[in-house]
Amino acid sequence: METIKLRDEYIKLGQALKAAGLVDSGVMAKDVIQNGEVKVNDIIDTRRGRKLYAGDIVTFMDTSIKIEQ
Repeated sequence: METIKLRDEYIKLGQALKAAGLVDSGVMAKDVIQNGEVKVNDIIDTRRGRKLYAGDIVTFMDTSIKIEQ
C-alpha cells in the first residue's frame, strides 16, 4: 500500500490520484472518479473534490493509497 503524507489538513481526491502517480492529469482523474472507478474507504465516491484526511484509504485499479498526517 502506498502512502501520501499530508502537507495541509486534507488533500482532494483528484490531487491524491495525481500525487500517487495513478493518473497522468487532472482530466484523467476527473474521468475515472466520475465513472465510479475510485473507492474511498471501500465506498465508491464520484466527487473529485472529496476531501481526504489522515486515515482515509483510496483504491483505484487494485492499488490502495493511505493518507497519513
